[in-house]
Amino acid sequence: MTILVTAASGHLGRLVVESLLARGAAPAEIVAGARDTSKVADLAARGIRSVELDYTRPETLAPALEGVDRVLLISGTDFGNRVAQHRSVIEAAKSAGVSKLVYTSGPKADTSQHVLMPEHRGTEQVIAEVGVPAVILRDNWYTENFAQDVALAATTGVIASAAGAGRIASAPRRDYAEAAAVVLLEDGHEGRVYELGGDEPWNYEELAAAASGVLGRDVAYVAQTPEERVASLLAAGLDEGTAGFVAAMDEGTARGDLADSDGTLSRLIGRPTTPLVEALRDIVGEQRAAA
Repeated sequence: MTILVTAASGHLGRLVVESLLARGAAPAEIVAGARDTSKVADLAARGIRSVELDYTRPETLAPALEGVDRVLLISGTDFGNRVAQHRSVIEAAKSAGVSKLVYTSGPKADTSQHVLMPEHRGTEQVIAEVGVPAVILRDNWYTENFAQDVALAATTGVIASAAGAGRIASAPRRDYAEAAAVVLLEDGHEGRVYELGGDEPWNYEELAAAASGVLGRDVAYVAQTPEERVASLLAAGLDEGTAGFVAAMDEGTARGDLADSDGTLSRLIGRPTTPLVEALRDIVGEQRAAA
């Protein structure tokens, strides 16, 4: 069995490779795909085959998929163009005879009104249309998404958002990476859609409290209206489009788009998900080490 991890040079991709190895995959069974293979040279040095794989360059896909049985398609970051790029990978996987494609989607992608879900919904529709055997992993937010909030709080003592009391079922990337490794390595799972999230959804009041404990200083949550959120982001130097996008994501949180967790992630990985405080402690430790 040969497993291709796309975007293997990224944060999630690297963690998936490590999880595959930790769960018994041999280096020779793993293929690390990256736009720039020099960024996975360290993985190649460990016996993992590296291949050029660029979602925007379809000519790289067939060679990358040669001899591959299972593929993890990590969703791209080129917002607005992702469905077409993902389609190229999905169709190439089908042509290559891949037996299982695993896609990192988003929470409730088929029904959610969240601003980031339409491209995930579109990709899921392409997977169904093309007919490749697939597993959908609807990952909730990464706790690392809030690293900048915590870094700012270390200086200002404030975490601001227009998320109201909305809850977020986050978990660190390593938990989601482990789930991806499980479904890639195990037989079965094809045709399943897994809603994945942390065991204990939290709100911004609780984020501020957790940050306070980790940082060793008082941190307050400042609840903003969407209009106040946009104004504060503009004042911080963001452009109008980005500020509006961030405020729209906050509105999705306030609406409850990210609140649900039924324990599927912890059941897949065979342990409880990493608590918020523990994940923040790791994030702050990395920030301080890099300073």
